[in-house]
Amino acid sequence: MDYIDYYKVLGVDKKASQKDIKKAYRKLARKLHPDINPDDEVAKKKFQQLNEANEVLSDPEKRAKYDKYGKDWEHSDVFEEAQRRQQQQQQGGNSYQTHYSSNFGEGEDFSDFFEAMFGGRGGGRTGGFHRQNVKYKGEDFHATLQLTDNDVFVEQKQIVEVNGKKLRFTIPAGVEDGQIIKISGQGGPGMNGGPKGDLYITFHILPNPNFKRVGADIYIYKKIDLYTAVLGGETIVETISGKIKLKVKEGTQNNTKVRVRGKGFPKYKQKDVSGDLFVTFEVEIPTKLTDKEKELFTELSKQKVA
Repeated sequence: MDYIDYYKVLGVDKKASQKDIKKAYRKLARKLHPDINPDDEVAKKKFQQLNEANEVLSDPEKRAKYDKYGKDWEHSDVFEEAQRRQQQQQQGGNSYQTHYSSNFGEGEDFSDFFEAMFGGRGGGRTGGFHRQNVKYKGEDFHATLQLTDNDVFVEQKQIVEVNGKKLRFTIPAGVEDGQIIKISGQGGPGMNGGPKGDLYITFHILPNPNFKRVGADIYIYKKIDLYTAVLGGETIVETISGKIKLKVKEGTQNNTKVRVRGKGFPKYKQKDVSGDLFVTFEVEIPTKLTDKEKELFTELSKQKVA
């Protein structure tokens, strides 16, 4: 397998934080998504590599193995098991020496070991032993699913097709853009009686033009007229779950923000728990006043206390 530098694929430094990795992935995923580039094979390949890179680097355990073993990170368990067996042999007084060292320098002899194990090269007695006795997990599959905020506001069932096989599964409410869900045992078949691989589904949630979603919280702007802002009153706000009536306090200023608890998005896998709704009032200044309205505003301005 050719080596792919996952850090270069995401365009981040090797010391990048998980937040930086997530941000870089989301940015590139929107640019390379197949729905945006339907007939671009190059973009399709880059998108697949992007998902692969994100799956590894967004998982601290996988990232640590990748940093240490490079392209052979998926077989690191086999290598470490071989090290353990050799150490046991040496501690038991067995003078037999395998073709690999238990004191490898980082990146020094890993490739030789993995080539011997998986590349068809000899590898002697040790290589044969592992081929016959180690159970290898099957290949992990990857799929993407594009939905809207309305789709993930409530729990629902969806069907995805992976490698010609249709799979029906439940999507919990509250899934976020860029989130990856793992479905165990739905990947490729294992070797030597090993377990099946897993299926990783990456979600792309299309932004809603009517509000901004941050985690489970929703942010929305609501215009109110000057008279309601000055005198107070009520206004109707359209939310993803329906219309709600909000009170407007007397003397409400422009860009005043109010919080409505529990009227945001459901929190992922937290039953009956939702985020909050934040409504920012935008006070509309009246235009094209009638002569009577101008007269009234003029009268009010004269009564203003200095």
